[in-house]
Amino acid sequence: MEYFINCNTSTLAPYTANLDQLRAAHLYRRLGFSASVETINQAVGQSAGALVDTLIDEALSMPEIAAPTWANWNNDNYPADNDARNQLKREQKTEFQLNYAKGLLNNNLRDRLSFFWSNHFVTELEVYNCNAFLYEYIDCLQRHSLGNFKTFTSEIGLTNAMLYYLDGVYNNGNNPNENYARELYELFTLGEGNGYTEEDIIETAKALSGYVERGEVGCSAVTFDPTKHDAGPKTILGQTGNWGYDDVINILFEQRSPEIAEFICRKLYEFFVHPDSRDDANNAQMIIDGLAATFMTNNFELAPVLRLLFKSQHFFDDEAIGVIIKSPVDFYFNTLNESNFNYTDTNVAEMVNYSALLSQEIFEPFDVAGWQRDRSWINTNFMIGRWLTIESILEEFYMADNEQFRSFGLAISGNEGLTNPNPDVVARLIIDFVLTKGLLNEEEYAKAFAIFRSDVEDVYYEGGNQESWTLATWPQGPFQVYLLFQYLARQPEFQLK
Repeated sequence: MEYFINCNTSTLAPYTANLDQLRAAHLYRRLGFSASVETINQAVGQSAGALVDTLIDEALSMPEIAAPTWANWNNDNYPADNDARNQLKREQKTEFQLNYAKGLLNNNLRDRLSFFWSNHFVTELEVYNCNAFLYEYIDCLQRHSLGNFKTFTSEIGLTNAMLYYLDGVYNNGNNPNENYARELYELFTLGEGNGYTEEDIIETAKALSGYVERGEVGCSAVTFDPTKHDAGPKTILGQTGNWGYDDVINILFEQRSPEIAEFICRKLYEFFVHPDSRDDANNAQMIIDGLAATFMTNNFELAPVLRLLFKSQHFFDDEAIGVIIKSPVDFYFNTLNESNFNYTDTNVAEMVNYSALLSQEIFEPFDVAGWQRDRSWINTNFMIGRWLTIESILEEFYMADNEQFRSFGLAISGNEGLTNPNPDVVARLIIDFVLTKGLLNEEEYAKAFAIFRSDVEDVYYEGGNQESWTLATWPQGPFQVYLLFQYLARQPEFQLK
């Protein structure tokens, strides 16, 4: 698969044309996990700016995630027997993971962003091994996903999941642990080696010390112990004083605002627009600079940055469409949302498990740097895994209700599928919707047309008699769409969004 170079020369000026189907689908594929054909078609003809505002406003007004019954449990709430306790923990995690995944499938920007931030402010459940801490962490991600980034950074660092994951619970004033201080700068706010020194890390670790009181029972919330905090003077980013946790956040955002804004806006750009943001031949840096200026002007509020980006000519430029490799979760969830097939919890759980097999396990990023995305999702083993699993998933949906494949084809092809006996016309419409920018050339289209025609005799495609083929009426129609979908799911273009 060719790696896409960023040739996008458009600006942050508003995109003023009404949305066509290509750009409506692009918007939903990037801001969520895609959407049904019907939802995308409803967006056609709408103003991009108005639709973006609607999606962002909906995300901002969403209620907090419902607290599970075990949200405040510690080890005393679990069975004393190790096997029984571990089994119950696994069941709780599986149920919470399923509910979280179904939230992602609801295709809202809030959950898309919470998933993005889980790969920025990374923790791994298997390290801290406490479901109550997981709930608190996910709740924090969702509440702040479009909020104030400074507040977000401050609060996420004191979640129990983060305190355990990056060893804050072992950061005593007389024996400081530098893990969180290092990642606060390197991964969460500034970028590796950008605007801080090793001495800053050491001094910051001292200022962050004291959150070490873990209680007598495992899985108990961490609290601050002032006797374990280094209360002496520290010099952080050029500022000297008897600093504590809040002081670190304040100093960081006061002294390194441009660096933070640039770093975060670059990550947002690479996730939502194009993975190539550093090539001197493109104007991505100009876009990132514009986003960063908006970020700082709005005191690190995320929503204004996202509104500016998602409404822009740059976001809707042809060069921004179909250039990001789908992650495993995107791969399955986009397919499910776009097809609008009826699914069960079992189907969703299967897709969650398949994603984990392809190296994207929900709640378990690869390491503190997170999933690396883009080309790392594509290698020989992963590609074979994608082919085999999507083939199995589509077969399950076909066996459950084959008529939903006809419905999918008709939703895309509209009147052509109802009345047109030319299967190549209908197939092209389906191909051009399923694949972001269609197939490479007419030779590739011809191969797909042959698959769609299946073994229906040519005489039925000629029209003019009562037995003429149409997708709406032909008994074999669902199977033809199924065969075409299976074929397209194996194409390189299907891996892109």
